Amino acid sequence: MKRFRIIPCILSFLLIFAACKKDSDAVKEPEISETWQEHWFEHNQLLNSVFSNDDLIVFYDKDVNKSITWPNDYLTKVWQYTKTVYGDFGPNKKLYAVFHTGKYGGGHPSNYFEASHDNRNVIDVGLTDPKAWEGFTANEKDIVTHEVGHIVEFASKGKHNSPAFKIWADSKWMEIYQYDVYKNLGMTGDAERWYNKCMATVDNFPKANTQWFKNWFYPIYANNGGTATLNKFFVLLSQNFPSNGTDYSRDMNFGEFVHFWSGAAGVNLKAQATTAFGWTTEMESQFNKARTDFPNVKY
Repeated sequence: MKRFRIIPCILSFLLIFAACKKDSDAVKEPEISETWQEHWFEHNQLLNSVFSNDDLIVFYDKDVNKSITWPNDYLTKVWQYTKTVYGDFGPNKKLYAVFHTGKYGGGHPSNYFEASHDNRNVIDVGLTDPKAWEGFTANEKDIVTHEVGHIVEFASKGKHNSPAFKIWADSKWMEIYQYDVYKNLGMTGDAERWYNKCMATVDNFPKANTQWFKNWFYPIYANNGGTATLNKFFVLLSQNFPSNGTDYSRDMNFGEFVHFWSGAAGVNLKAQATTAFGWTTEMESQFNKARTDFPNVKY
């Protein structure tokens, strides 16, 4: 800020003070480069920005059809809704969305805690189809929405890592997150499509023939608070689960998992967990210990 000489005119002083205050109070978003050189995993593309607003910046590699524009509006809405529900994710509030065509099939996230992607909230998605992303297909929507859900999982409430990841694995949390997004963005057809898909999904963990969405997440969502309950789980984690600074220091066990979701739902979910996953003596012991270890998680 510039230094000014004191002058006797009170009006001039007030004008100078106002100008100084404006300069010092202004919060300036760091300028975004039009290119971004990838430097993670096997990725080595020079990316070009094709769209930017207050919530989102979209990057394409050289093989993505530059006429594709649906990510601009869609991911803006997804990210705005996500921040409305789960809060902000670091000082830079943009989502960085990277798209690849003809390479890097699949996707991955990163978040503002991680230097690997320059401490940005990132989804990086690719499809091997040479016409990838041109149709705004169900699969394309699902991939990008899934990756945004991982940012929620790994970077909510000022905490880094996912203590529940080893329990629900890569996609179970995403099933209910995506359903909630589609439903609350008014995407009725996609919400119904996703609901039907997830209701029929069967997994082999923590036991054979487990139906996570049908017997765990959807009943909790439908009967015990909906969107607010999804958010409260991460609130309770951030307030109660062991951490070293901003990093959670360990994974949850299954009893703790049920305890924290019970706190989020406001009701003891042991019976629901028994329906969904079965209930062992080890789970019982873990659950009882969790209730002792985390007494501020109430229901």
